[in-house]
This record gives sequence, C-alpha cells and structure tokens, in this order.
Amino acid sequence: MPLRTHRAAAAALLGALVLSLTATGCGRSGSPPARGPQPRELPRYSVTEEFALPSSPTWRSAERRGHLTIGVKEDQPGMGEMNPATGEYSGFDIEIARMLAASLGFDPEKDIQYKAIASANRETALQNGQIDFYVGTYTINDGRKKLVGFAGPYYIAGQKLLVRTGEKDLRGPKDMAGRKICSAVGSTPLQRIQSDYPKATAVAYDSYAICVDNLLNDQVDAVTTDDTILLGYASKDPAQLKVVGKAFSTEPYGVGVPKPDKALARALDKAITARQKNGDWKRAYDATLGLSGVPAPKPPRIDRSLTS
Repeated sequence: MPLRTHRAAAAALLGALVLSLTATGCGRSGSPPARGPQPRELPRYSVTEEFALPSSPTWRSAERRGHLTIGVKEDQPGMGEMNPATGEYSGFDIEIARMLAASLGFDPEKDIQYKAIASANRETALQNGQIDFYVGTYTINDGRKKLVGFAGPYYIAGQKLLVRTGEKDLRGPKDMAGRKICSAVGSTPLQRIQSDYPKATAVAYDSYAICVDNLLNDQVDAVTTDDTILLGYASKDPAQLKVVGKAFSTEPYGVGVPKPDKALARALDKAITARQKNGDWKRAYDATLGLSGVPAPKPPRIDRSLTS
C-alpha cells in the first residue's frame, strides 16, 4: 500500500516553529544565550511514490509496522537535538534522516519514530533491531565496520576550534601554544590535543556545553571537537562565537545500518546521491548548520566499497 506523500501546511509550520525554538537555545546550563539569526524554513522532501525494497528485511519490517524507527542524537545543537518542551527533534542529522525516509517511501512528517541512542549503544541497537538505521555524527571506521554496515558518507567532519568572534590570533593548531583549549572528558579531540599539541593547555569538562559556557565567560581560549558540533553552537550565537581554521582530523559521517542488510545500505546510498543532486542536502545544511555563517561544503562522494 503506498504511503501518503503530502505533508499538511500545519505540519510544515510546526517544523519551522520547532527549529526556531531550538536554534535560539533551550535554556540549559552552559547553552549559549538566546541570540542569533532567524532560522530559515525547513526543506520539504518529496516522498518516492510506490517505493518498494523487498530485498531488505529492515525495510520490509518497517513497511509492515507503518513507520521507520531511526536512531539519532538528542543533545547536539545543529545536528540532532530534542526540544525538551515539545519532544521535537531538529538539526542537520535530523534533516538527513527525514530526506532518506522520504526516499524510502515514508512520509517524514508522519512515518518516523526517532529513538535517542547513546554513542556507546549504537552498534547494539542496530544489531538487535531496536532501530532501522542510525543518523547521528556516526564516524565510519574499521572497528565499527566489523559490527555494522554503513551508507555514505553524507558529510566529512573534522576537528576544529570554536573561538570568540573577537579572537584574531587563534586560528589553528599552530597557534595553540600557551592557550587554554577545552574539550570533553575522555573524548578523542581532548586526547589529540594532549598527545599531539603538548604546548597547548588542555582543559577538560564533562560536556561541550560547559566548555562553551567557559569560552563565553573568558575562562578558556577555545573549544575543540568535530566541526559539526562547533557549528551548532556557533549557529546559536554567531555574534559571539565562530569556527575557525582548517580541520586537523577526518571524520566521515555515515548512516549506520544492520550489517547483513546491504540492500538497505545501497538504497540509502542512492538516496543520498539523489538528494545531493536535487539540492535538498544543501537546503538542509543552510537551514541548520548554515546558521553559523559557514557556507555549505561540497558534499562527499559515496564510498561504494562499504556495500560491495
């Protein structure tokens, strides 16, 4: 039975309102103050009519239940964030999930159930069938490829620096000597600062939100992690925060799928390519991470070896 393909005007208005609320901050401790540009209208994604993927057991199960269950993050501004007042999700990863759902024949307004999955539980959730696929700053690497499958990449992230807008002398690793560089306890970005840039003063807190709060209060000189996370914070307060420099790591973000389901991974690869070509990918970026003032990069090429 074909899935409905028309979203109601009221639903579109609600989506724009949700982005407006989340883009200006949710009021948690450590979040940037509620400032910044007005959010752009979220893209509308055409749903593929009469889509079928019988060779994918994951798709067949989702079609029988009438919706996709997609694993996401809920605490990453600009990428995957849940509004605690409404329970609605927003961000670039959420838009990627929505456009991919539409390509698989599911209406992104009615036929998606999001499930927040912690990073440590992503592989288990895919292996146990708790989610159909996962979109949440999920770096493709050799260790994970042994446990799950991937489509993509749909974005190439990299470690960068978030600084105050008035900062002119700190633009990359070569400028970090003697400067206080903050990251999250136990994170790979923190370990990279400690091991590769010992002349910098590494500062660690339990969350990036606390690092950003200390940056705004002049207690540290920069925050470092994947540029996507930093762009999310910059988009909340572009008058005071900016992302600078070239990336000094490479993090290809992929869509995690159950490892045996190569048919689903191939279908998602086709969907990513199509949404890049028709402009949906850039429109999604502009409405989320693009609010930081950093223009959309060129989308990455699909890695066909992941599904061979």
